[in-house]
Amino acid sequence: MKNRVVLVVDDEKNQREMLVGFLIKKGYQAIGCKSAHEAISIIKEQPVDVVLTDHQMPEMTGLELLTQIKKINPEILVIIFTAYGTIEMAVQAMKDGAYHYLTKPVELDELTVMLKKGTEYLQIREENRELKRILQERFSFDQIISASSQMEEVLNLVTRVAPTDTTILIRGESGTGKELIAQAIHFHSLRADRPLIKVNCAALPETLLESELFGHEKGAFTGALNLRRGRFEEAEGGSIFLDEIGDISLSTQSKLLRVLQEKTFQRLGSNRTIESDCRILAATNRDLEKSIQESTFREDLYYRLNVVPIVIPPLRERKVDIPKLIDHFLEKFSVKCHKSIKGMTREARDILLKYHYPGNIRELENIMERAVVLTRPDVIDEDDLPIQMRSTLVKETTAGTSHTRGRLAASERQLIVEALENNGWIQTRAAEELGISERVLRYRMKKHRIQRK
Repeated sequence: MKNRVVLVVDDEKNQREMLVGFLIKKGYQAIGCKSAHEAISIIKEQPVDVVLTDHQMPEMTGLELLTQIKKINPEILVIIFTAYGTIEMAVQAMKDGAYHYLTKPVELDELTVMLKKGTEYLQIREENRELKRILQERFSFDQIISASSQMEEVLNLVTRVAPTDTTILIRGESGTGKELIAQAIHFHSLRADRPLIKVNCAALPETLLESELFGHEKGAFTGALNLRRGRFEEAEGGSIFLDEIGDISLSTQSKLLRVLQEKTFQRLGSNRTIESDCRILAATNRDLEKSIQESTFREDLYYRLNVVPIVIPPLRERKVDIPKLIDHFLEKFSVKCHKSIKGMTREARDILLKYHYPGNIRELENIMERAVVLTRPDVIDEDDLPIQMRSTLVKETTAGTSHTRGRLAASERQLIVEALENNGWIQTRAAEELGISERVLRYRMKKHRIQRK
């Protein structure tokens, strides 16, 4: 916890100097001043976390100083102390925004406890503010990596629907970023300061899913030892994200339909109706129209969910996004793995650009993390990519590809040998001639088994 700046305002010199000395010993950055006007000048010129002020001062009272401080910086904690305290004065001080109120002579132990609680409160407030900033930044539309016109259309639609309370159905293959879109919608809605509750509907069997969504009463079923609030109750005032909604049973679908129609539900084992105020964001990778024809998904629920459909195209249909995603994940995992990765070889990048990504963005993210973890030099090579990825591309090429690749490898070996011989086998100079780093050169030498004779 950082050292806090405490300003002591008291026209009595001995009292002021005693408090400043005591606070410095306790680890605070303490400053003393003898008047309210001097205190205001200090607050305007430098950061101050806490103000300890006497109430009875000749130019301005502590309550008057409190009012001026709150106009300059309402986040400063103000503690007022006086030898003439009354209950009415204490109440007025708290109403005006004082953090607390002490009587003189000041009990140092009481002051220590009060300052400890006050600085902890400041710390929590700052952490909450930073967390909110990170969430807004992380789930902002700018942080959704895209360059394609398809994704621009998706983000434009998200921008228009986010501030509303409309139910959204997000559709797309697994790994396309449906959850990220749902988070962006929530954190740009009027419910952003309320919870976003996520439920993976495919991960739970029918009985557990109903309990998860709507909660249950004690004794509602075997093992229900206590009352449990459901996800809809936890999402009160916020949003609930129902992922893989196409996998839920018909029984659960009917109960979910009631929530959408009537904004009410009941816990398992209870007849009490609970009102629901949360926005529903749903997602699926299934063909719901086909499921309706097969009688595995309710048509009325489909129309209730499909008020505003958002369809995310698979990565293979927006390959223009791949270069930006590669660079994004390369930077992300370089930081995460504490590695200084400068880039990747042309061959590795070519493989990544040509691959069809059945697992979409999630698969690309996993591939990039693996490559950053496994690479030894500071440049990712094709050998750092999964072998099945390379073999898939090999099968899709012509029969003469293997011969061509062999010729390319031989040519690369010859170029490295020539550069080394031209520079007296001094690897630093040879790497400069080849336009690669010395670490990559050593990696290539090992790969081609190049040794000085």
